[in-house]
Amino acid sequence: MSELTHASAQKRPIGGQLLGSSQLVLGAILAVLCIAISIAAPQFYSEANIIAILRQCALVLIVASGMTMLIITAEVDLSVGASLAFVGCIGMAVLNSTHSLALGMLAALAFAGGVGLFNGLVVTRLRVNSLIATIGTMMMLQGGVYLFTREAVQNHNQLASFTDLGAGYVGAVPVPVIIAALIFVFAYVTLRFTTLGRYLYAVGANEKAVRLSGLRSERLKLLAFVVTGLCVGVAGMILSSLMNAGQPTAGRGFELTVIAAVILGGTSLLGGRGSLFGTLLGVLVLKVIDNGIIILGWNQDLQMVVPGIVIILATYLDIIRNKANVR
Repeated sequence: MSELTHASAQKRPIGGQLLGSSQLVLGAILAVLCIAISIAAPQFYSEANIIAILRQCALVLIVASGMTMLIITAEVDLSVGASLAFVGCIGMAVLNSTHSLALGMLAALAFAGGVGLFNGLVVTRLRVNSLIATIGTMMMLQGGVYLFTREAVQNHNQLASFTDLGAGYVGAVPVPVIIAALIFVFAYVTLRFTTLGRYLYAVGANEKAVRLSGLRSERLKLLAFVVTGLCVGVAGMILSSLMNAGQPTAGRGFELTVIAAVILGGTSLLGGRGSLFGTLLGVLVLKVIDNGIIILGWNQDLQMVVPGIVIILATYLDIIRNKANVR
């Protein structure tokens, strides 16, 4: 991988500067949003509202951590929203039948990881574009969940441990925030400080060079798909705990929010460049906007409009960054 490493080293200063500057801009935008919303609605800084924002951020950040790793390899998964809903229904059904949170979690993780594995195999073995492949998976999951259950799977056990998964605290910190922080740190360390992380970046930057160096790029992409799926499994069980039920429609539009946060954070859809810290800022910006829409009394349909606008603008900025890297 010497040629690939040399080429990457030459491009890194420009790309790193651009990525760093975009994170500074995001941080400034986040600060301005918080100040503006708090002036219009002083309750923005209330303890209850801050906790609500953190819980919403936690769900998105868990899946966005895996999605960042995946998009860095130049692939994407549009099925995470549909999988999130299905995972909640399966986990709740197993929890009801076994009275065991551990078995419910294992079932959710096995299903979500299996969805990630399926997507990865379709992309790497059948050579189907990940956008098309995961749209197909999304459609199958959206229909399949109604074959599994025609209505919400209610919680019939009222296990305290399951309730704590979504609504519990450790001290003053909500449990979902702690789980999200642990997953984020693990993903950050993997991408930033491990050989595996460097390989993931290399696959996205120049897959042909990675293959010529003797690495199996297909296995690396497959791993990224499975990791993303496992993150969906964790988020799905937390969401079902918060709702106290598995809802077949729970994940509608979730994939757009996740992808918008990742792209807004500076991860390139072309692969090879991205930052989990940028993803964190992207999640915070989107969720602060969502919260502002609610507490200011605006039409809540805007919560679906904003991610669409963000995806378009962030993709355009990504094109500009790529042109700057070429120069």
